[in-house]
Amino acid sequence: MDKFLKAAYEEAQQGLQEGGIPIGSALVFKGKIIGRGHNRRIQQDSTVLHAEMDAFENAGRQAGTVYRQCVLYTTLSPCAMCSGAILLYGIPRVVIGENINFMGEEDWLRSRGVEIKVEQDQGCIEIMRSFMVEQPKLWKEDIGV
Repeated sequence: MDKFLKAAYEEAQQGLQEGGIPIGSALVFKGKIIGRGHNRRIQQDSTVLHAEMDAFENAGRQAGTVYRQCVLYTTLSPCAMCSGAILLYGIPRVVIGENINFMGEEDWLRSRGVEIKVEQDQGCIEIMRSFMVEQPKLWKEDIGV
């Protein structure tokens, strides 16, 4: 696991420890993390605070030229909402920890020119698989089911 996916995974672990959904993300600009976050919908009683959204929020306001040079790392395939933010800000590349437990909008992102790399990392797979088995109601709520 590279250091940026590892940072996203650490965020997922933190989210789980807080009683939330174990998905993490890191936004990287020129080899440096400028924002990282984890799913905090439960902790913040939020409708939109997925890991990717939290990473964007924690990066603060950035110029479009910065976003267009970033790589977004996320432990789980991004949903439609997070994929929309990726497209809105012109993120050119997304590295995904896994898409076995949930397949997000990868085809849509690719169709819009975003480079997608899926790692199928065992740690990312297992933390999500365990959560889905232990907390199916929270997981379904998170994806709008």
